[in-house]
Amino acid sequence: MRLVTYRDGAAAEGRLGVVENGQIVDVELLGDAVGEALPTTMLDLIDLGPDALQAVRRALAATADARPAGLAVPQENVRLLAPIPRPRKNIFGIGLNYVEHVAESAKSLDTSKDLPKEPVVFSKPPTSVIATGEGIQHNAAMTQQLDWEVELAVIIGKRATRIAKEGAMSHVFGYSVINDISARDNRRAGQWIFSKGQDTFCPFGPAIVTADEVEDPHNLDLWLTKNGEEKQRSNTRHLLFDIPTLIADISSGITLEPGDIIATGTPAGVGAGRDPQEWMWPGDIIECGVEGIGVLRNPVVKIGG
Repeated sequence: MRLVTYRDGAAAEGRLGVVENGQIVDVELLGDAVGEALPTTMLDLIDLGPDALQAVRRALAATADARPAGLAVPQENVRLLAPIPRPRKNIFGIGLNYVEHVAESAKSLDTSKDLPKEPVVFSKPPTSVIATGEGIQHNAAMTQQLDWEVELAVIIGKRATRIAKEGAMSHVFGYSVINDISARDNRRAGQWIFSKGQDTFCPFGPAIVTADEVEDPHNLDLWLTKNGEEKQRSNTRHLLFDIPTLIADISSGITLEPGDIIATGTPAGVGAGRDPQEWMWPGDIIECGVEGIGVLRNPVVKIGG
């Protein structure tokens, strides 16, 4: 299933929906139509596990031929929010996870030229999350080196503590897209969270595609364009540390919980690695996508003086 959180009209809260043929089927109303209480938020759905997903699938099938008016709305008539508008915890970011990005970072960002021997983990706070269509803030007083990073996002569906690689994929709920925005001149003594964790620095979405619909998450094209010009293109088969390795590594010391998000790293082509270096500025339009998952489109907007 392709799951979204959306806002319809003047509604104050986001609603959980399933995308089908250009329409968004409201999950709460779907439950009402079949006389079954279904989850009303993405986190509730994830928390309830596989049985809840099966209940939604049954309700979709039961109403496929005749759905009450208002149960589904055209996608173009609603506003998509981030699939999880407010994650419970920081997003886990993975640095230097594509070989060519290791090389360009060593050249331009003073990181080691040697391949990491274990995943490089940082985090982005929940307040950094924005939806497709929302503005990436550029504050010239804060940064003159605002950069892009397209990444496959993994959403955890089942609690994971000290999980072996062999069983790690059973803990995945689904996949999405993240743009790991980075203010390269805001790194502090080698620490990345201020550079990567500022408000609006985590465009996320537009949907979560459940794991059963992604045949091989390690063979997906991903790309990014700036004002229509391609800047990044690669495939997840080039991940240095694959998804089971990341889940096993993080869970060795930090329990992963339902709804947690792992941004798996970016390939080469970031602005800092270009010659001359290239940055994002107000008025730019950044699009990034992952094959079969979706495309994020975000303008860069000016804030501050």
